[in-house]
Amino acid sequence: MQGFKLVTIFAVVLMSVNSSRPSGQPNIVFILTDDQDIVLGGMEPMEKTKELIAENGVTFTNAFVSTPICCPSRSSYLTGHYIHNHGAVNNSIEGNCAAPGSGWQEGPEKQAFAVHAKQNGYNTGYFGKYLNQYGLNHTGGVQYIPPGWNVWMGLVGNSKYYNYSVSFNGVEEKHGVDYYTDYFTDLIANRSNEFIRNATKNHPDQPFLLVAATPAPHGPFTPAPQYSKTYAGRQSPRTPNWNFHSSDKHWLVREQAIMDAATVNHSDMIFCNRWGTLRSVDDLVAGIVDTLQDTNSLQNTYIIYSSDHGFQMGQFCIPGDKREPYEHDIRIPMLVRGPNIPRNKTIDSIVLNIDIAPTIIEMSGSNSSTLDDIDGRSFLTLVSTNVTKTWRSDFLVDYHGEGHPPCGLSNCPPPQKTRFHEIDATNNTYTCLRTISDTTNDYYCEFTLTGYSEYYNLKTDQWQLKNTVHQLSNEHLMQLKKRLNQLRTCRGSTCHQ
Repeated sequence: MQGFKLVTIFAVVLMSVNSSRPSGQPNIVFILTDDQDIVLGGMEPMEKTKELIAENGVTFTNAFVSTPICCPSRSSYLTGHYIHNHGAVNNSIEGNCAAPGSGWQEGPEKQAFAVHAKQNGYNTGYFGKYLNQYGLNHTGGVQYIPPGWNVWMGLVGNSKYYNYSVSFNGVEEKHGVDYYTDYFTDLIANRSNEFIRNATKNHPDQPFLLVAATPAPHGPFTPAPQYSKTYAGRQSPRTPNWNFHSSDKHWLVREQAIMDAATVNHSDMIFCNRWGTLRSVDDLVAGIVDTLQDTNSLQNTYIIYSSDHGFQMGQFCIPGDKREPYEHDIRIPMLVRGPNIPRNKTIDSIVLNIDIAPTIIEMSGSNSSTLDDIDGRSFLTLVSTNVTKTWRSDFLVDYHGEGHPPCGLSNCPPPQKTRFHEIDATNNTYTCLRTISDTTNDYYCEFTLTGYSEYYNLKTDQWQLKNTVHQLSNEHLMQLKKRLNQLRTCRGSTCHQ
């Protein structure tokens, strides 16, 4: 087994077609990582990725997810919809994660980008983590293959590196603890490279779509043996909001206690191991680029690299998690290279996880009328030309908490906990309006079950230390509420306004 591992970030590689293809369709490779942040240095271990993709393409400096949790965000990547339109609100089956029937499998999943690409003549392959509840008995088992995929290797359940099962074309394949045959990031890399070689050899005139979705750097935070000590002794970034107790935040954050020495050490250990897992993803990216070069496909390939959401390592006293409406949880890496894309350029336009599906769908050849029904927008024009294009200045962030039934501001039970920290509660349910323009850089949130609100001016408060919602004028507050209400119910082209 090769030492190349899949990248933790969500990387998408779009390959153009060989000149012999009369249609001129590009190949598409999409690499997706899990829990890879950008605010806390999550791209630092990715030296090969930065050289091969960022220096040869475009980096989006304002890339975000519309929800900071795995299954809902991945569902948004697949469909191009906000969660109020695709319906996967959390990681549970009850929350429509990979749910059978009309909720997910008979509804939004049938409109995922792979379905469009396959209809447009693409040879499609998926390798890695899919949705958190995929492959379980109550979601169809390993024999269930989502629509749109010719070759399928989907992880059963949530992120793991060893001791897991995958559905390989509908047949269960069990893996153990042998690094050379079982380390999941490497398995994804090897199967992805094999797919590219087979596609270019056996179907040279057919474009292909590849998705490589790594578990890294998601827990259980297991680096490959050669990277297990690479970052030993490093500390997570001590940002101004690190181990900072804030009494003006919503209930779940107010419940956090100042981290003691044992908790800090545990958090730092997670940080080091997360970076170790990313080194294998970096190898995966390099391996895919090498395979594209070896098959004479690289120059005709678009590569998009990203993550399903960010992460926090001690910020606001939470030793390690996501789910919160703050920058470290919603900002992600987003890199793109390919034909007609300038090299080593940064773009500050807002791009979102919901933009990946329409971008891939447009690249595969669908017409613009198809994109009108999608909440996200194709960013192909942004990356392939130097022309300034009218774009969004705000977007919706939405999360549905889990853990307890609704309660008031003063009578809430203790939140759901892990050994070291509280991670979630039903009260951690919110919708937010994030705005970035020439004059504004702010964030307004409403917590649905409690009526609590938060507001931050990130021009003056980058780390969201002080909730200043009570300092807003009534006129300003009403403007924020009106726009947030518009986005809560938007669909398709109405989300573009």
